[in-house]
Amino acid sequence: MQSLSRLRYLTSGESHGPGLTSIVEGLPSGLSLSVEDINRDLARRQKGHGRGGRMKIEKDEVTIRAGLRHGKTLGSPLCLLIENRDWQNWQNEMSPSEPTEPLKRVVKRPRPGHADLVGGLKYHFRDLRNVLERSSARETTSRVAVGAVCRRFLEDFGVKIGGHVLQVGPLRAQQRPDSVKAIWDKTEDSPLRCFDKKVEGQMVALIDEAKKKGDSLGGIFEVYVEGLVPGIGSYVHWDRKLDGRLAQALLSIQAVKGMEIGEGYQGAQSFGSQVHDEIAYDDQAKHFYRLSNRAGGLEGSMTTGEPLLVRGFLKPISTLYKPLKTVDIDTKAEEAASVERSDTCAIAAAAVIGEAVVAITLADAYLEKFGGDSMEECLRNFKSYQEQIKAY
Repeated sequence: MQSLSRLRYLTSGESHGPGLTSIVEGLPSGLSLSVEDINRDLARRQKGHGRGGRMKIEKDEVTIRAGLRHGKTLGSPLCLLIENRDWQNWQNEMSPSEPTEPLKRVVKRPRPGHADLVGGLKYHFRDLRNVLERSSARETTSRVAVGAVCRRFLEDFGVKIGGHVLQVGPLRAQQRPDSVKAIWDKTEDSPLRCFDKKVEGQMVALIDEAKKKGDSLGGIFEVYVEGLVPGIGSYVHWDRKLDGRLAQALLSIQAVKGMEIGEGYQGAQSFGSQVHDEIAYDDQAKHFYRLSNRAGGLEGSMTTGEPLLVRGFLKPISTLYKPLKTVDIDTKAEEAASVERSDTCAIAAAAVIGEAVVAITLADAYLEKFGGDSMEECLRNFKSYQEQIKAY
């Protein structure tokens, strides 16, 4: 699958290291881009009721080190750097060279639900901080930065993306948005990015209750995408199927344990006549459309032109301030798990991260379909395809 990608990116950096770096390869030349386009989404990721103390320390802002000149991409790799302000408190613990003082934050008691123990076994570490520093969700800061670049690319093709919180613990929103504009208008300044304000108040109270107990909560977020043309993705080979690529992207987010497209889980419990979207044709606009969108904008692993609806299921954060039982990796004695500074609930941030990985996946698919060396060439290919569809 990696070999098919037109757009590739790598991230590097540890949670308490000097910073996070991303390299984005495959962007055409001539894309208008600014640090403000990226910083906006970085700030959005830091918001949300239930976030931990780290968000009070960091103010994530990007520096573009390469690949951009005078506000336009060059077609060469784009390099993004985000500094960690907390690095100043961790320079001895996370020093690339030999430490100058004895280490005070060695981790020997792996947290249930986290990568600590299995990562230690795999890479043969006796200090599990080597695992948690990279497996930490701090890494998603880089992906949000890359996603913001891809969002900017997709905007030139008329694609808009919004994410919102559908559920926290057992509390599920009853009101649902019907457009990206509605999501941004109603959730951008809210504590949990939830469209249903009545339920959102109950969600906030539930998170406060979990925090008092030293516990954590997960939930469900939804990413809503408008403006996609039909035919993005493919039914021809397994690794070109857009639903599979979206699933991989969403499930790669830390703590996401499930995903859904459209009415996926509900559809599995229903008759076909209650699931499939009937097709109609608009003579005036000269296009096909569906009378419903239970499929979530994908049929045969390709976009239909209807809004794309995907959901991610986030498990509760693995660090608990009232820790669960574990075993010390040296003594093998039963102990309480290590406690790291953490969130009580990160579902609002997960919605923004979900937007990012969906944007990255769609940008790759658009480049696969309309790719060129410059934005002018990509948009020319896109216009030709639109004319082809309208003449069908």
